[in-house]
Amino acid sequence: MCAVNSEVLTVTQLTTLLKSALESRFPALTLEGEVSNFRPSSTGHYYFTLKDESSMIQAVMFRNRAGRLDFQPEDGMLVRASGSISVYARRGTYQIICEQLELAGTGAILALLEKRKHALAAEGLFDQQRKKQLPPFPATVAVVTSPTGAAIRDIVNVLTRRNAGIALVVIPAPVQGETAAEKLAAAIARADRLRLGEVIIVGRGGGSLEDLLPFSDERVVRAIAACTTPVISAVGHEIDVALSDLAADMRAPTPSAAAELVSADRAELRRHVLQHGRDIIRAFSGRIERARFYVRQFSAAELERNLMTLLQPTLQRLDDAKEELARGIQQRLADSRHRLQLAHNRLQSVSPLAVLQRGFAVVSLQRDGELVRSVEQLTPQAEITIRVHDGAADARVVEKKADERI
Repeated sequence: MCAVNSEVLTVTQLTTLLKSALESRFPALTLEGEVSNFRPSSTGHYYFTLKDESSMIQAVMFRNRAGRLDFQPEDGMLVRASGSISVYARRGTYQIICEQLELAGTGAILALLEKRKHALAAEGLFDQQRKKQLPPFPATVAVVTSPTGAAIRDIVNVLTRRNAGIALVVIPAPVQGETAAEKLAAAIARADRLRLGEVIIVGRGGGSLEDLLPFSDERVVRAIAACTTPVISAVGHEIDVALSDLAADMRAPTPSAAAELVSADRAELRRHVLQHGRDIIRAFSGRIERARFYVRQFSAAELERNLMTLLQPTLQRLDDAKEELARGIQQRLADSRHRLQLAHNRLQSVSPLAVLQRGFAVVSLQRDGELVRSVEQLTPQAEITIRVHDGAADARVVEKKADERI
């Protein structure tokens, strides 16, 4: 049996000894483990547990450090936490205070990027209809990259070789590290806002998956998507995982390829211009020759004959229409004369004069001109006027006789 120390310690004394021993022994360390029970607080601090197959430790990351992360921790992520061990005396527990937190392992990073890609795609930031056409011959190109990196050297070399007349504006920004994403997004927004180029190239040379993470940061993706200036993403990598490639209007596999996209080769351009000039001359020569051939086929008389041939059907239809119109008018006049004659005959048949010509007469009283329609209107010695078809005679009634048949 082991001997028992006769010294009696309070809980606080023991905790203080343990705190001093642990914190002095582990002032800085890095742990790798799986995030569990992640609890962000309302004040911005992160509380979670790091665990592996058989053990776990409490962890905390305070707001000033948590705000620098380029990803949101979630349960199940494999991470590397760098910091120091601290003992929380009130609870008698120990924990790691995280100064830095990064994803551990390519698989975890790819899973994070895939999730972020789906979230941003759902907002329409990668939609094809958002893409803008690159200007064919830009006079000024803005490049957002490290001013000391290989990317800018490659771009300058390509532009010098292909088209030295293009003006190059470099907007410096770090391309890796904790602050890279924030500064890249700010530089992209500034280049667009100030119209520093007709097209913007955003990129860097190759690197590890972790090195390229700033170009998949949500802030960088949103900055590219918000640009009104066409953007080329030129991140030098083989595997298409940079989300800037999806948000940009054009993706180039390397910065050199991006420089080729915005610069027309002067010699090649000259060849194209000369070739198009020859094509235009041939086309016009062919058309002129065909026009001369067609003109030679027709003399003035032939042209007149052809014109008359074209006009003859129209003139013939016009003559036919005139004759048909004249016949129609004559026919209408004949019909009108016939109807007038019939009307005249009918009028004559009912005319009083025609009746008088047949031997009838019209008798009227002289005193008031009243027509005599009955012998009852007559009195002996009454003065009357007798009208026949060619005149009238005055008479006096000697005697009246009533018709016995009535």
